Amino acid sequence: MKVKEKIMDADDIERTLNRLVYEIVERNKGSKNLAVVGIRTRGEFLAKRIAEKISKLENNQIPVGILDITFYRDDVRLKLRQPEVKTTEINFFN
Repeated sequence: MKVKEKIMDADDIERTLNRLVYEIVERNKGSKNLAVVGIRTRGEFLAKRIAEKISKLENNQIPVGILDITFYRDDVRLKLRQPEVKTTEINFFN
């Protein structure tokens, strides 16, 4: 039996992000001492969206970090061009 794939549309993605945000806040018993880190590049945008939603829900600022994993990827050797290494930005530890 062949399973038909469902592609998520914008509403599906928004609904999923909202569920994820509520789950994060619930499991952490709020957003105190919470930060979100995304893997560069597309994970960076997702982390920012999640942090923004948590910030609005909890009425406080959620720090966002960005992690570059270029040197640890197993598919870098498959590409012909030289990988572009960027910075890791996790600036919320004091």
